[in-house]
Amino acid sequence: MARKDRRRRRKPCQFCVDKVRYVDYKDVVRLRRFVNERGKMLPRRMTGNCAGHQRQLTVAIKRSRMLALLPFVAE
Repeated sequence: MARKDRRRRRKPCQFCVDKVRYVDYKDVVRLRRFVNERGKMLPRRMTGNCAGHQRQLTVAIKRSRMLALLPFVAE
């Protein structure tokens, strides 16, 4: 019963904390944190990103996959 009442606090958006205005597709180290070990993008509720940065992140991950900077699937 007490567990239902407890509300979790949302994680802050990592891009807003670092004051990143544009998510760069060439920043593979940063993008890899938002992709799981199988190569799938993590949802917003897991990463804590705001909606705007999550949209930019999705485009950046897709671009870096097309340029073979990130894998489409795990090996």
